[in-house]
Amino acid sequence: MAHEQHAQLIQTLHDCVTACNHCFDACLKEDDVKMMAECIRLDRECADICGYLEHAISRNSPFVSELAAVCATICEACGTECQKHDHDHCQRCAEACFKCAEACRSVA
Repeated sequence: MAHEQHAQLIQTLHDCVTACNHCFDACLKEDDVKMMAECIRLDRECADICGYLEHAISRNSPFVSELAAVCATICEACGTECQKHDHDHCQRCAEACFKCAEACRSVA
């Protein structure tokens, strides 16, 4: 089963979704939400693709490696954006995104 083979990746994807969703929510509460717009947008993109890849793995999709490549690219972009902001939630999100990008590249 692919989902058993990729159990660690599934957990890493789940952790990234959680970090991105937390960052997204926290960014919306920042004083200068407009300044956080790109971070918010990429948090959504990243959480969505990570969640989709998690589901694709669990159903043994034949496109896992292709989706993982796209996921790595989006995670990297989100991590790079979040890293620009000093907020703790952004820094934690960046860390989760970079870890996820690395895990996805190993499958892509």
